[in-house]
Amino acid sequence: MTQAPVTETIQIRGLRQPVSRIALGTWAIGGWMWGGPDDRNAIATIHEALDVGITLVDTAPVYGFGHSEEIVGQALVGRRDKVAIATKVGLDWKDDHKPFRNSSPARIRKEIEDSLRRLRTDYIDLYQVHWPDSSVPMEETARTLEALVREGKVLALGVSNFSIAQMEAFRQFAPLCAVQPPYNLFERAMEHDILPYARQHDLAILAYGPLCRGLLSGKMTAQTKFGADDLRSADPKFQPPRFAHYLQAVRELQDFAREKHGKSLLALAIRWVLDQGPTIALWGARRPDQIAAVADAMGWHLSADDRREIDAILARCIPDPVGPGFMAPPGA
Repeated sequence: MTQAPVTETIQIRGLRQPVSRIALGTWAIGGWMWGGPDDRNAIATIHEALDVGITLVDTAPVYGFGHSEEIVGQALVGRRDKVAIATKVGLDWKDDHKPFRNSSPARIRKEIEDSLRRLRTDYIDLYQVHWPDSSVPMEETARTLEALVREGKVLALGVSNFSIAQMEAFRQFAPLCAVQPPYNLFERAMEHDILPYARQHDLAILAYGPLCRGLLSGKMTAQTKFGADDLRSADPKFQPPRFAHYLQAVRELQDFAREKHGKSLLALAIRWVLDQGPTIALWGARRPDQIAAVADAMGWHLSADDRREIDAILARCIPDPVGPGFMAPPGA
């Protein structure tokens, strides 16, 4: 390939250089809740992502209970200086592998060392609190993370799944550079608060789930089934009667993407996220061939008329929309 197709970049405060506006998301690569790992394909997928110009990789300790970070670390040997690593902190688990929130200073100190070891690096570019933990004072969490920045183990701090009030509390004690909410054509709650707040305070938005757990890939049908260990088996969107409503929206969005722009639904879904603001779309791939479609989301934009037509499709097809709240882990 003579020219990398991922050419749009964004600067996250605190990072040494701009990063691609499409990031590789590695939850599925870890295997947990996605049908198990496939390490050979996972490493090949990361390499393919780098080869097409993706320069930000997002992972977390809980993705495969360390396995995703280990795979990312293996894949980046010899290429670490070309990539910004975003990982997370603040989820704990016991032998039963049921995550719970734990943002205590002791947990943070343990997690940073475990993540550095698994990722085979001496610093994390973007370190994000995975979920807010109401059992620990925000000051303790934020000050511990700010100390990691002073120590050079972390370059920039972010939060994930935080409300405005929680971000405001965090910012009293440590600099905040990024926020990671769920965001896609079907899950848009953050437009009412998180998006304007991020614009106001110069926060990069790492939008996770831009394809809504595969629903916006355009490859699902009414006959698509999910195993008991698949996250989507617990997602209300994939249960009747809602599944039929969302699939109808998918069909109409596919027609719109093809007829108006000559694009796939997948490209439309990613472009839509990128056109909303200071956003980065987390592209969750498990195989190298799933990276190729990244190029199709680059180099074009949706007009105001396009966005109005998309909104009309959603309103017509989905009478009872539902958010991603089912994914929230319990407290300690």
